[in-house]
Formats: sequence, C-alpha cells, structure tokens
Amino acid sequence: MREKAVERRNVNKEHNSNFKAGYIPIDEDRLHKTGLRGRKGNLAICVIVLLFILAVINLLITLVIWAVIRIGPNGCDSMEFHESGLLRFKQVSDMGVIHPLYKSTVGGRRNENLVITGNNQPIVFQQGTTKLSVEKNKTSITSDIGMQFFDPRTHNILFSTDYETHEFHLPSGVKSLNVQKASTERITSNATSDLNIKVDGRAIVRGNEGVFIMGKTIEFHMGGDVELKAENSIILNGTVMVSPTRLPSSSSGDQSGSGDWVRYKLCMCADGTLFKVQVTGHNMGCQVSDNPCGNTH
Repeated sequence: MREKAVERRNVNKEHNSNFKAGYIPIDEDRLHKTGLRGRKGNLAICVIVLLFILAVINLLITLVIWAVIRIGPNGCDSMEFHESGLLRFKQVSDMGVIHPLYKSTVGGRRNENLVITGNNQPIVFQQGTTKLSVEKNKTSITSDIGMQFFDPRTHNILFSTDYETHEFHLPSGVKSLNVQKASTERITSNATSDLNIKVDGRAIVRGNEGVFIMGKTIEFHMGGDVELKAENSIILNGTVMVSPTRLPSSSSGDQSGSGDWVRYKLCMCADGTLFKVQVTGHNMGCQVSDNPCGNTH
C-alpha cells in the first residue's frame, strides 16, 4: 500500500510540473485566419484612401463656398434667399453665365441703378432666338419673332415690330435705322427733318403697284448708274435738274457713227413724261415722228 501511494504521488508531481502535457505541434499556415488579408485588405485600403480624397475635396468646396458667399454667424453676407423665390445679391458679384428660370426677371432696387459690366467682353441677354448684345461701340437686338418695348409703369408701348397692329416709329433719340431689307407700305419723315436713305452698295426700291416718291426737294446722289424701270410709264412731276458732270460727253470725237455704240437722248414732255430717242447724228433734237408728247415737247 505504501509503495502504491508513493508511486501515485510521484506521478501526480510529474504531471503537475509538466507544462508541455497535451501540446501538439500545428502548422500556422493551416489554421483559419481572421481579419482582412490579401486582396480584401488592398481593396479596403483603396476605399479608405478614396473616402479621404472625397473628404478633402468636400472640405475645399466648403471653404470656397464660405469665402465666396461669405457665410457667417448672422447668415449670408453676399446674397439673400426669400420665400417668394427672389435671390438678392447684396454685394458686387463676379459671374460668367446666368441661366434664370422660366419667366424670370433680373432687376435692381427701386432707388438704385443695376450696373452690369463685362470685362472686355460684350454683355449678352438671350432668351430662345431673341438676343440683346451690349458692346463698347454698339447695342444690337436680334429676334426671329419680333420685339416690343413698353413702359413697365404705364404699359404704354414705346416701340414695337408688330407692324400689323402698330405703325412703325423710331424711338425718341434714334436718328438712323440700319436694315438689309425692309418691306413696308410707306417710309416718311416728320415735317421738320429730311429723310435720308444711304447705302454702301446698291439700293433697290421696288413696289408691286408702283413707287411714289414725294417731297419738297428730292435729290439722288450716286457713284454709279441709275436705273428706272416701269411697266407703264415713269412720271417726273416738278422741276427736274440733272448735273452733267458725270455724264459721258461726245466732245472726244465722233462716236455716233461707230458700230460699237448705240446712244440715246433722254427727252421729257411738258407733262413730265420721259421718253428716249436714238441718236443718229449731231445736234439731234427730241422732235421725232413717234414721240408721245404730241405737239408739245
């Protein structure tokens, strides 16, 4: 009994002092690994870097908005937003292109002027095909559907291109009108000023039922030829004066008999009727057998 007790005590003592009891060597590569490793880890790093870049961009945009709009503890220092949809700029604003909403209005305060400045560029207001361009030396308005100016307080029409409803009048202060082609029933000036029509090239005046030019004094100044065409007749009623300084002269020789020249003389009846007579010799008059004047010429 004593020997068995001693053997049991020795076994327990050895077992309690043996820290490697039950230890089995295992390869770590074969164990189940936790966490993000390999491709998943690289993808996680890329996502974190992308979020960091977006956060930096968002910070920069916030700083720019804060610097431009000037948002402070008391609100926005440069503009105001109203419940009616009005956006009011309280300071000088620098912007390139403005796209207002449908049927929007751009205006200033009641007692202050609205100043719009372009830095060496024209100021353009455009809505559809209608465009207003304000440049350094000129202001032009182009539209395919017409235009109309009216007083916003009295709603009186100051200028309109609706010729069927309103008669065309130049606005007060406008001295000249530059057009390439105009179709109208008549062109008149007021009683105290002259009507001047000037062109750089060729001017064509055409009437479906005739052209009537009336005035106290009518003058034609041109650098080229004058061509008058009519289906029936051309009538000049009044004193007609022709300056012969630019007319061809026959003093340089006898060209009437040359085969290359066909010359006509312009004649006028007492009632203003014009007709032409072919020149066949020197000192030829208008007394021909088939002149339309009859006895008086």
